[in-house]
Amino acid sequence: MNRPLEGILVLEFCQFLAGPSAGLKLADLGARIIKVERPKTGDACRQLSIKNLFVDEDSLLFHTINRNKESYAADLKNPEDLERLKKLISKADVMTHNFRPGVMEKIGLDYESVQNINPKIVYGVVTGYGNEGPWRNKPGQDLLIQAVSGLTFLSGVDVDGPVPFGLSVSDIMCGNHLAQGILAALIKRAKTNKSVLVEVSLLESILDVQFEVLTTYLNDGGKLPDRSGAKGSAHAYLSAPYGMYETKDGYIAMAMGNLPNICAIIKCDIADLYVEAGSAFENRDKLIIRLSETFKKDNTKNWVSLLEEHGIWCAEVLNYQTATALSTYKDLQIEQHLDLGESVKIKTTVSPIRLDNEKLFAAKAAPKLGFDTEEINEEFELEKHI
Repeated sequence: MNRPLEGILVLEFCQFLAGPSAGLKLADLGARIIKVERPKTGDACRQLSIKNLFVDEDSLLFHTINRNKESYAADLKNPEDLERLKKLISKADVMTHNFRPGVMEKIGLDYESVQNINPKIVYGVVTGYGNEGPWRNKPGQDLLIQAVSGLTFLSGVDVDGPVPFGLSVSDIMCGNHLAQGILAALIKRAKTNKSVLVEVSLLESILDVQFEVLTTYLNDGGKLPDRSGAKGSAHAYLSAPYGMYETKDGYIAMAMGNLPNICAIIKCDIADLYVEAGSAFENRDKLIIRLSETFKKDNTKNWVSLLEEHGIWCAEVLNYQTATALSTYKDLQIEQHLDLGESVKIKTTVSPIRLDNEKLFAAKAAPKLGFDTEEINEEFELEKHI
C-alpha cells in the first residue's frame, strides 16, 4: 500500500517523548524519519526506562516510540558535522526539535536561519511552556506539566489530594498536536511553496485536552471542579450514574443514562433522592452510594447482560490481562512484532489509523545509535566539499 506521506523526509532533532512520538505518527503514515542524535549517548530516552525494561541495550520505552526510523549521529558543536546537517536540511521537507529556547539560535539552526538553507521547510518546535515568558526555560516534564495545568484535580474523590494521570499524557497529546500541525503545514506549503513554522507546547496541549471542563470552569463563575465524595465517580462535572461500581465479583462501568429507568431495571429504590432531573447532580454522591449497594448484590456479567438488554450504556471493567484476551482486541489487530535480529523480537502496538481498509503495520525496529550515518552521508553526498 502506498502511504500518504511517502517521499516526505523528516529530520528529528528530538529527545524523550513528545517530539519522537510525533515522528512515530508520521513514520506510520509513510514519512522517512531520520533521527539526529549526539554521538556516543544519543537520545536520552535510550536510557529512560519504564519498569527498568531494556532490550538490546536501549530502553523498551525508546523502542516503543522510535520504531520505523533511521539514526544519524552528529555533534551539533562540531563545524563539519553541522555543515553536513545543513546540507541534509536543504533536502528535507520537515525538521523538528525540542531544544530549550535559544539553543538553536546559538547553533545557527533556528527557524530564520533554516529558512535561508531551505525556504520550503516545515519547521516544528516543541517546548514546555512556549518560547516567551518567565517559564520559557523551566523543564518541560510531563508530571510537572500536569501539576500546573489543573488536570490532577479531575480524578479521584474529594478527600484525595491531587491525583496525577498514570500516563505521560502531556507528552503524548503534544506529540499528536505536533503531528497534526505538521500535516496542516505540509498542505499549506503545497499551496504557497513557502516554509511554515509549527509550534506546540506541553502546557497548551494538556490544557486543550481539558477543553470541555476548562470551558465549564470559565463559564461557571470560577467554581472549581467538584469531585465526588463517593468512591467510583468518574467525572467531576457529570451526575449519577456516571462512574464505576463494585459488583459481587468485579466492577461495572456506567455511562450517562436515564437514572430512574436504570434504577427500575436493577431494582434500586431512589424515590427519596430523585425528585427531578436536577437531583442527579444535587444528590450525586448519595445516588452513587445507593447504586453501589445494589450492584454488589450480583455478578458483573449478569448486570451487563441485564442492562444491555434494555439499551443501557455499560461495560465490564477489565485489566490488561482480560482486555487483551478479548476477541475484539484480536480482531482489531492492535499488536505487531518488531524484529531486532538475532531472534530478538518486541511486541508493541500498531497505528490506530486505517487507510483504504488496511492497517498501517510498520515492523521496522528502532535503530541503533548512528546505524544509518554512513549510508545517509553517501546517499545525500554530505561528505563532498567538507
